[in-house]
Formats: sequence, C-alpha cells, structure tokens
Amino acid sequence: MQTTRPEAALSVVVVEDEPLFLDLLRTALSHHPALAVVEVFRRSDAALQHIPQLHPQVALLDIDLGAGLSGIQLGLLLREQLPTLGIVLLSNHWVPHFLATLRPDSMAGWCYLLKRSVADVDTLVRAIQGAAAGLMVLDPYIVARRRPRPGGALARLTPRHRDVLSLLAQGFTNAAIAQRLGLAPSTVENQLNLIYQALELGQEPLDFNPRVRAALLYLLESQTVANPAGPPAAPA
Repeated sequence: MQTTRPEAALSVVVVEDEPLFLDLLRTALSHHPALAVVEVFRRSDAALQHIPQLHPQVALLDIDLGAGLSGIQLGLLLREQLPTLGIVLLSNHWVPHFLATLRPDSMAGWCYLLKRSVADVDTLVRAIQGAAAGLMVLDPYIVARRRPRPGGALARLTPRHRDVLSLLAQGFTNAAIAQRLGLAPSTVENQLNLIYQALELGQEPLDFNPRVRAALLYLLESQTVANPAGPPAAPA
C-alpha cells in the first residue's frame, strides 16, 4: 500500500522476501522523520513492474530474494529506468566484488549494508541518505575489519588519513567526521584534499565524485582481517 510522503522526506521502497525482516525495515524507516516508505515488495518481479512508476529516490534491496531476480540484478534493471535511483543492498554476507565491477559512470549511489547493521537506525539512515546523494557507503562492520594491503595506496596514507577515509567510506559527512575525530570541519576538508591528492583522485576533467572513488579505493586497496582490534564500530 502506497503511503503519503512527508514534505522533504526521502522516498524509499523496500524489497525483501522475509516477512519479519520486511516488517522490521518498514517500522524502522516509517518512524524516521527524514524518510518516507512509499511501498514495500516481497517479489522481485512485482518490484520491477511497479517501482519505476513510483519514482522513489532510494531502493533497499535484499540481495537474496529467492526465486527470480537477485537484488543486484533488480538494482541494475531499475537503474536502467531510473538512472538517479540510490540503491542500498542488504545481505547476510559480505560480497565485495560486485561494487568493484560497476562501471565508473554508474557506481555512484550504490551502498552495501549487512543485515546485522539494520538494527542501528543511524547506520541505515546514513546509507539511505548517502545513496540518495550519489555516494558509495560501506557497512561499518565491514570497514572495521579491513586493513590496508601491504604496499598498496592506502598503506601510504597516515593513520589519521586512514581514520578519515574509513569514516568517509561509512557515509559520514565532513561535519560528522570532524565531531567523531575531535577536529575542526575545515581541518577535515583539508585532510580530505590531501587524501585525494595522495590517491590521485579528481585529477581528470571527467573524473566523478572523489568521495565515491575514495570509498571504492578503500574497498579495493584493503583486505579483511580475521580479528581486528577493537569493536566493529567507526573510529572515535
């Protein structure tokens, strides 16, 4: 059932085949003033048929939808009809390779969350807002478990720069990064410019959003560690 969209709220559709988890998502999102759930679907075929007519800003898609299209396939088909649609993929498992295979001109607005993180409404909302803004947002638990590959681009960054980059990859704004790291917003902006220079981002005339490129490089130039030090949370 389509619902009324509050003024200035981000319009969201949800595609999830597990009834209990679908109810959890709908309840969590419906209580947030910045979001409006316009429709939910349990089947990928129904979602593909109706979502283009709804013109949502963001779609939350379970990767494993049972029979029929996967959430990834559904997202790609929806993007063909709604090029600016933000997509948040939900999964019980970390499948990093898909994001790395997206074309440069289409990877903006693709975000990835583990279902375990949905219980943290702030994390869920941050991913939705990041998707709507055309960013790439990674799950905080995934980010906490990754370390720079030896000899890679991230390994050349300072520890402080890696802290800033890890928060960027989780979808935090400059102001939020500054608050978490106890820095001035202007300092964060300067740090990000230094990071972009070190990673050689934004140097081409047609280069796309350096925040998206930086998040993708964080994914590509890092590796998962089995037992990371500290809890699976953003750096403080």
